[in-house]
Amino acid sequence: MEFKGSIVALVTPFTDHGVDEWKLAELIEFQLKNGTQGIVPCGTTGESPTLSHEEHDKVIEIAVDVVHKRVPVIAGTGSNSTFEAIRLTRHAEDSGADAALVVTPYYNKPTQKGLYLHFKAVADSVKIPIILYNIEGRCARNIETETVARLAKDCKNIVGVKEASGSLAQARAVRQACGKKFTILSGDDALTIPMMELGGSGVISVLANIMPKEVSEITKLMLKGKVKEAAARQEKLQPLIKAMFIETNPIPVKTACGLMGLCSPKVRLPMCEMEPENLEKLKAVLRQYKLIK
Repeated sequence: MEFKGSIVALVTPFTDHGVDEWKLAELIEFQLKNGTQGIVPCGTTGESPTLSHEEHDKVIEIAVDVVHKRVPVIAGTGSNSTFEAIRLTRHAEDSGADAALVVTPYYNKPTQKGLYLHFKAVADSVKIPIILYNIEGRCARNIETETVARLAKDCKNIVGVKEASGSLAQARAVRQACGKKFTILSGDDALTIPMMELGGSGVISVLANIMPKEVSEITKLMLKGKVKEAAARQEKLQPLIKAMFIETNPIPVKTACGLMGLCSPKVRLPMCEMEPENLEKLKAVLRQYKLIK
């Protein structure tokens, strides 16, 4: 199975009492109708740290059921506990997910040896493909290139990395160390073009929650080698990409989803409503793109 193109880091819609399961299904259909080539439920954009285990399991089950093999479902199953990450990943496999996205253990600040042992333990517990998620800014640890290469060599089902270190040099080094078959996905909408120029196959996108068609078209152009056309389209989206990170993700994108009528803007503490001045800035950008009136 190939993991390429625009893969949405899907928000999780909430009611006052839990996950809005009907709206979740609607969001997935909205993505598929607009060309999204992969669904990531329970990623950090999906507020996985504040989902209960029961909610986490249910969101993945719904995603697998609704997608029904039309595109890959890459379930977010990472944790700062190796035991918990194994349980979540096994559940994803049992539910029919096509792969798992496993984030660096956060807060613990493990050594590179600890990271290797953590990811290897998760990979060894299942047969589905594993995509590492490298985001030092959130997790306080970078998965060094040598560690990625060792994992790719020792674990046949560790097939790629979502690279959100912000370092194109690291993406280049991973490509050289792990070979052409190893999947590299941009973890940052702003770096989709340069990351794909270095051999990346797509993006796990926050922006795709509200502009799925546009993000999909950009990645398809890149996969066809039409770099100038893709870059021109990407440049037009830069103000909107910037607005998605005016506050901590997923606060802005969830707020945008609410303003656009896609789902409730509810986030769970410790995430909270946007500051009024930032909300007005977000609204102005959304109006600029005719996403709201």
